[in-house]
Amino acid sequence: MATDAPPPSTTGTTLPTTEEFTEVQQSAEFAELRRAHRSFAFPLTVGFILWYLLYVLLSNYAGDFMGTTLFGNVNVALVLGLAQFLTTFLIAWWYARHAAARLDPKAEAIKSRMEGDA
Repeated sequence: MATDAPPPSTTGTTLPTTEEFTEVQQSAEFAELRRAHRSFAFPLTVGFILWYLLYVLLSNYAGDFMGTTLFGNVNVALVLGLAQFLTTFLIAWWYARHAAARLDPKAEAIKSRMEGDA
């Protein structure tokens, strides 16, 4: 069929063995990559979940507060709801910068070594 993708080229590259994958997984360099990811992602995830739960709890149990008009037809609930979207985009942007600066170079070094290019 004309739309089928061509098979991946294996010319010049050797595929790593299971033992090589296990060795890399147990290496200090991989542990550092995992630590760099987890030390960023886990606290940010917990923080965002708490922020979201606060919004939900306020919506359910603090109706008078959430209904407080700030100006015109804009109340606290609307502002906090829009802030949820804003923080989602900010976290995604921040993670992309973190990954590009700290995770991707380490991952690329490991990948290159695994593929035999380094």
